[in-house]
Amino acid sequence: MEIRHLVLWPDKPREFVKVPEDESGIHFGLYLNGALVSVISLFADDDQRIRFRKFATLPGFQGKGLGSKLLRHALTYAQAHGYSCIWCDARTDALAFYERFGFKKFSEPFFKEHIEYYKIERAL
Repeated sequence: MEIRHLVLWPDKPREFVKVPEDESGIHFGLYLNGALVSVISLFADDDQRIRFRKFATLPGFQGKGLGSKLLRHALTYAQAHGYSCIWCDARTDALAFYERFGFKKFSEPFFKEHIEYYKIERAL
């Protein structure tokens, strides 16, 4: 929860980064030298589609391939558990990152708290 808050919404109260589905979600973290540095959470829509949310890597560890490693793990997990599609709401400034993993936009842009997003997805 702390990484979500520090990276995604540092100007909001800590409770802002909680989602109602957190208790039923599947949560992964990447540790480096015993310290949690990156997190991602998966939430099943149904037996075919799964969504990831709250994907964040601490600023000092960004650009080192750690987030990519964690995302690959989440993709592998989703595929191994029979999901055929994975999607998320992606910030516009992160689209190039997700496109490297084969994600494509499937919505018009929209805003959350003045930040532009697109819905993106990829087949598994």
